[in-house]
Amino acid sequence: MERREHHRAQLRLPVRLRWSTPFGQKTEVCQTLDVSRGGLRVPCGEAHAAGVPLWVTFPYDVSLGDGQPEMLAKVVRASGGNGAESVKDTGDLTRTSAAGVDAIENGLERPLVALHFELAARAEANGNDHVREPERRSHPRRRLAVPIRVRAGNVPWFEEAMTLDVSADGVRFLSSREYRSGEHLFVSFASSMTAPWVGAKEFRSRVVRVDVMAQGSALAISLSRLP
Repeated sequence: MERREHHRAQLRLPVRLRWSTPFGQKTEVCQTLDVSRGGLRVPCGEAHAAGVPLWVTFPYDVSLGDGQPEMLAKVVRASGGNGAESVKDTGDLTRTSAAGVDAIENGLERPLVALHFELAARAEANGNDHVREPERRSHPRRRLAVPIRVRAGNVPWFEEAMTLDVSADGVRFLSSREYRSGEHLFVSFASSMTAPWVGAKEFRSRVVRVDVMAQGSALAISLSRLP
């Protein structure tokens, strides 16, 4: 019995996946197997564990380069290369078996991941999906995923991360590093085309909140922009 909230459609369209690693961000361009309003399934070159956040550009146009919108998604299911289900890349999609989630493309098995798009937080959720006190910010947040570079003031190297939402005087980003409330950081944006702030190459900021994301070890770091 079909229990999915949204109907799947078998579409082969380019999609770009972006994810963070301890050594920086990585991207991969793949082709979808099927898509719906709530997510997609895609054979890719690297395996991703369930619960891992990925940023998705879909459909992706390689000729446009940077600046294409990215959506936050979460891996809800991932193959382990057991061959239980496979899709042969012959131009028309031929499905076999129905138990696992693997793919064969050009004769090579490829991990297949199922992604669910993360929905925008409700207005009453105060930006982190939990009902909190009434919004007191002077500038409203808007959900925006763009690459961001973050470094402490006493180190020259930066962490590559992705924003979750931004405002005129703040930003929230997803990080695998630990930061302390009150810590001063410098932030910059990888591309001037997508930067939500203008006027400087680096912006001074202060950590105002650290939230643990549900079903994962990542942290949501909220920064307040300093003069």
